[in-house]
Amino acid sequence: MKIKSIKFVASVSNVKKILFNRLPEIAIAGRSNVGKSSLINCLINRKNLAQTSSTPGKTRVLNYYCINEKSYLVDLPGYGYAKVSQQERQSWKKLVESYLTENSFLKGVIQIIDSRHGITTSDSEMISWLAHLAFPTLLVATKTDKLPRSKAKHIIQKLETEAAELGITELVPFSIVTKQGRVQIWQSIFELLNQSRSIDETYQ
Repeated sequence: MKIKSIKFVASVSNVKKILFNRLPEIAIAGRSNVGKSSLINCLINRKNLAQTSSTPGKTRVLNYYCINEKSYLVDLPGYGYAKVSQQERQSWKKLVESYLTENSFLKGVIQIIDSRHGITTSDSEMISWLAHLAFPTLLVATKTDKLPRSKAKHIIQKLETEAAELGITELVPFSIVTKQGRVQIWQSIFELLNQSRSIDETYQ
């Protein structure tokens, strides 16, 4: 599938007040600073469409990106930043909870972890939450280019085992440097959106 158009649509702080046209959605979840924006930019071959926050843990909105005018990638606010206040954590929880539980357009979630740090407690809690809500979840392990070559295979296998214990059947190693995993992620996105697209087609 060719990416003919990609655009930032809106930052949303209240799901019930969305005014733009609704389309099938794939959400992207992960801890603050885990590389969600970098992954989005790599997927769509843009350098700065998805902006990173200068202050970790401060983004408290849902960022909508429209793909080919047929679907959305939705960047959820990052979780797990230690210096965030309890009030801010509750604000994040309320927004994401309403998004996940009151959204008939959501088709699946890409859950991102840092391959160097593994599945943290907050990651595990998020994965369990998604499992409870019965959302199809793709686990993406970022920054694999930073793993020691001699240990990379073992680390990925360990992550796959830990993911399986949490009910995750698919883990994709990913790197924005080598673009490892990019095609596999798109394949999973299209499957979740019920689109029969060949991964052999050119991505632009």
